[in-house]
Amino acid sequence: MKFEYSGRHLEVTPALKAHVEDHFAKIDHVFNGKPIKAHVIIEVERGRHRAEIIVNWRNDSLTATSTSPDMYRSLSDSISKIEKQALKLKNKVIDRSHKAKKAAAVIQKAEDVSPAPSGPRIIEARRYGVKPMTAEEAALRLQDEENQFLIFRNSETERVAVIYKRRDGNYGLIQP
Repeated sequence: MKFEYSGRHLEVTPALKAHVEDHFAKIDHVFNGKPIKAHVIIEVERGRHRAEIIVNWRNDSLTATSTSPDMYRSLSDSISKIEKQALKLKNKVIDRSHKAKKAAAVIQKAEDVSPAPSGPRIIEARRYGVKPMTAEEAALRLQDEENQFLIFRNSETERVAVIYKRRDGNYGLIQP
């Protein structure tokens, strides 16, 4: 691990460097021993101690900032934020590699699967006006049309009914 330190309005002491390096040694397992480059920026302004850490790892940049009245606490908080980000990135990479499928398996499955016939589809037809008439009037009107059925409102019962042509040449009447 390579560390760069920058101090604004204070000098970076060996104790602060040791604190940062000890914390990074504890979370080294997250980085799998891969080389990382960390830039630690610490500053003091009006009694607030601010620590910012920028870590370059796996072609990504992890950044964490924290502010507290104690510089050591600010550094510890920033390092824990970096650890969370690194774990999230590491798990994302692992999940992506585990979900990957080999191209040969995908091609083989595509050849095995034949397109399944789909069930009957429902096709929306035009709307029919439901007019009040008697069953006899509906039968006369159905003779003139090419449709096999007619929906109408029975003027005697005031309910919707359906009249249809049967195969034997007669008419069927459906009343709810």
